[in-house]
Amino acid sequence: MRIISGTHKGRRLTAPRNLPVRPTTDFAKEGLFNILHHRLDMHEAKVLDLFSGTGNIAYECASRGSERVTAVDGHYGCVKFITETSETLEFPITAVKADVIKYLSSTREQFSFIFADPPYNFELEELSAIVAKVFENNLLEEEGFLIIEHTKHTDLSKVPYFEESRRYGGSVFSFFPKVEE
Repeated sequence: MRIISGTHKGRRLTAPRNLPVRPTTDFAKEGLFNILHHRLDMHEAKVLDLFSGTGNIAYECASRGSERVTAVDGHYGCVKFITETSETLEFPITAVKADVIKYLSSTREQFSFIFADPPYNFELEELSAIVAKVFENNLLEEEGFLIIEHTKHTDLSKVPYFEESRRYGGSVFSFFPKVEE
């Protein structure tokens, strides 16, 4: 995996082989951050990276200047790798070992941007539960948004708050913005 932009542009990171992860491809990540560039001031962003895995998205956000990044994953090895890598790179990333739904139910922080990359075998109901928790608990700042990465075989267009999807190879990013009432 590599950081594609920011203070650590081009930096390659190698995660331990025994982690149960499927990192976002560089192609998909580049497309995602091109979109984010037009929607978000990364220098002021407070980011929540759910199902963080290797921390791929968290590192990219931190390299681009995000003031605070929280990376949540349920696997101890992933959290340990993110913590060690963040310390080495001097990134403002806090890694949290937790079940994502429990974390979303308990946190009271608000974020500019929430990214979720759950396992591709998650069912529509599980993906909908992530969206529901984010909006029920008011976890997005004004003009904030949630993005869920999923397989091209999953359609989230009927999930409340859905705005649009963008496809990059086998990955799809679905956007759920906080809308003013």
